[in-house]
Amino acid sequence: MKFSSALQFNSVPEWADYYLAYSNLKKLLYQIEKEVFTPVAYPPGETAPLRSSLSDLPEDTHLLEPGARCRALFVPALNMELQKIVKFYNQKEATLYRQFRALRGEVDDIACAESALITVGDDDLSTADTPARTSDDKFDTEDPSAKLAAGPSSHGAPTSDATARNSGDDDDRSHQDFQGRLISSESHRRELADQTRDLFILLSDLKSYANLNFTGFSKILKKYDKVTNSNLRDSYIDHTLRPAYPFRDGTRRKLNRHLLSLQRMYAELGHFPDLSAATKALCACLREQVVWERNTVWRDMISQERKVAAVEVRPPAMDAATEPAIGEGPASFRKRLPPFTRQVMVGLACTAVFFTLLIVPIFRSPEEQNCLALLIYVSLLWATEALPLFVTAFLVPLLVVFLRVLRSAGPDPMRLEAHEAAKEVFAAMFSPVIMLLLGGFSIAAAMSKHNIAKTIASSVLSLAGTKPSTVLLMNMLVATVASMLISNVAAPVLCFSLIQPILRTLPPGSPFARCLIIGIAMASNVGGMSSPISSPQNAIALEIMKPEVTWLQWFGIALPVAILIDFLVWTFLLLIYRPANSTPAVHQARFTREPFTYKQWSIVLLTAMTIALWCVESLIHSFVGHMGVIAILPLLVLFGTGLLTKEDFNNFLWTTIMLAMGGIALGRAVQSSGLLHTVATLIQGGIDGYSLFSIYVIFCGLMLLVATFISHTVGASIILPVVNGVGLTLPSGHARLLVFGSTLMCSGAMGLPVSGFPNMTAIMMEDETGKPYVTTKDFLVAGVPSSILAFMVVATVGYGLCTAFGL
Repeated sequence: MKFSSALQFNSVPEWADYYLAYSNLKKLLYQIEKEVFTPVAYPPGETAPLRSSLSDLPEDTHLLEPGARCRALFVPALNMELQKIVKFYNQKEATLYRQFRALRGEVDDIACAESALITVGDDDLSTADTPARTSDDKFDTEDPSAKLAAGPSSHGAPTSDATARNSGDDDDRSHQDFQGRLISSESHRRELADQTRDLFILLSDLKSYANLNFTGFSKILKKYDKVTNSNLRDSYIDHTLRPAYPFRDGTRRKLNRHLLSLQRMYAELGHFPDLSAATKALCACLREQVVWERNTVWRDMISQERKVAAVEVRPPAMDAATEPAIGEGPASFRKRLPPFTRQVMVGLACTAVFFTLLIVPIFRSPEEQNCLALLIYVSLLWATEALPLFVTAFLVPLLVVFLRVLRSAGPDPMRLEAHEAAKEVFAAMFSPVIMLLLGGFSIAAAMSKHNIAKTIASSVLSLAGTKPSTVLLMNMLVATVASMLISNVAAPVLCFSLIQPILRTLPPGSPFARCLIIGIAMASNVGGMSSPISSPQNAIALEIMKPEVTWLQWFGIALPVAILIDFLVWTFLLLIYRPANSTPAVHQARFTREPFTYKQWSIVLLTAMTIALWCVESLIHSFVGHMGVIAILPLLVLFGTGLLTKEDFNNFLWTTIMLAMGGIALGRAVQSSGLLHTVATLIQGGIDGYSLFSIYVIFCGLMLLVATFISHTVGASIILPVVNGVGLTLPSGHARLLVFGSTLMCSGAMGLPVSGFPNMTAIMMEDETGKPYVTTKDFLVAGVPSSILAFMVVATVGYGLCTAFGL
């Protein structure tokens, strides 16, 4: 392993800028070699890379021999690095030693306090037991803890019963107070033990910091001697490096004494049997931290590599032994063909169903007949993953145009020709919702690139602790609140960026990773019902309901329903994934609070401004028209000012965007063909004579079914007008109740990857090696039961709250 890699793997991440710039020194050394030993002729007007450095040297330096000129360039760079390291070491040592002195003072104070407390306890006991010892001295051989357990003696001859009772009451109160102070002292001991352990880790990091830098100087000097054929290493180490404060023997001995003192303090505070046991416990904590940080750095490096190279992870069966040799004619040709696997068989079966539906007459209209075949075919492909999800999305506009399922608008719709259908379907695919998705991606990218997401994640984890169930619940609630404020289109993108530090520290295939991603997706869907601006279908509902539902009514009904669904889904996820079995505790990252830079504050301000505009979009609707137009603001600012680059734009989740565009195209086809209107009309004619509650449950079930297979927004735009029309024909006239309940249920449909934007974003989440965290199976196992739980809550609690608020 190269030392530059070893330095990166073993360095403390928070101190990365203060280590020896080994790679820079190596690059400088190679430049010096080119300039001094193998000079290159540059055209007039052009200067060599190091010409400016040479010009800064004294004039007589240019007359030196090549070896001396190399030293004149290289040694100042070494000295600058040494000054940086010495300055940082002195500052960090002073801070840590100051913490050590304060901690040692607290440990000494608690030792004195406990000694005085035991002495006072002994005096109280001896006073209370004085009469007893004249007749029975059985307590003389007992230790103080036995005396405390025995309590005040009842022996002796008191002068009166009243005096004895008063004395006994005083003794009881004295013992209760004494035991309470002992419990408080033990709690303080545990806190000091935790502080001692943390300080031991930091001082050990400081020791490792000095050792790594010393090794780095030694290696770069050795490389210098090899390149320049000189002997600088020994003289520089003996006369410059070793006399520097961090590398002195006295400094090392002083640091070791502090570490030994911390070991003794930890042994005393933790009631360890001996010093070796305490040392072993401390070293175990240190070793765990080092292993975890290496794992994180390695995964980060693989993740960066995948952004510039086509790295993939092949299944175990795809090895060299099973592949034909290159150069063999038939074998080489066969290698290019897809294997006859389960996916191919499933794809052929889905295609057979598709052609069967095209042939068997179900509807009189060819547009509706073809659209039904298209809907079932695409839904089967998405559900079985016979093709990648975004590839199936590409198939939608192709079949929409080829099958001619689109019709013109108006009272007498006509079947569109292919060229007209192509224009309409592609115009529908790039909708304002796609711009909203891009705006959320840009904010999430800026928060991740400029380290804001990591800071927020650390703060959230500090509140959630390390228990997996608590971390899951906290992230689900954050996702719901974020969806309430910035819509459930942008919220999951932000929330998934928050959990990246957690996902990177989990082992491959961890159930907790799947549980966490599914939980955020479910909570984001549920958050889509929590406010009028939390999802596009809510805006559609507000336009349909007359008179409009007020914000107070919306919050009063939707928030209790959303919170109850969140807790039910959280409990269900804990039951099926059991994250505590595989991840007993979520490892907390070290978090150093540092002030935000100007760029970070600019991003925070831009995010807050965008969220505020999204919140008041209904007030400025006549100016902006849609929240997607507001989403252009962060795109313009972030990419226009250079906070994000074109590489960041290329790294957007374009597969998720294509999946969303395919869902929108499918919804447009279902709407234009008249298929969904026909189905809704059939249901409307079959509910005559039903009670209000029965009709409410039927429409909630219909919305659950439709919104599971197509976009929530499209389902709401088709179903809600029908629901409103049926409600207006009822004698009781509860149209708003039916529309509001169906709107809540629309957000509760989350059984497939295409069931809403949170699910689309979750299904595209991949680890650093390109392996998806969740699959369609996870949504079938967790999403379908969660949708049923949401349906039960909306059908019961939601109905009761709607009735209570007068809808």
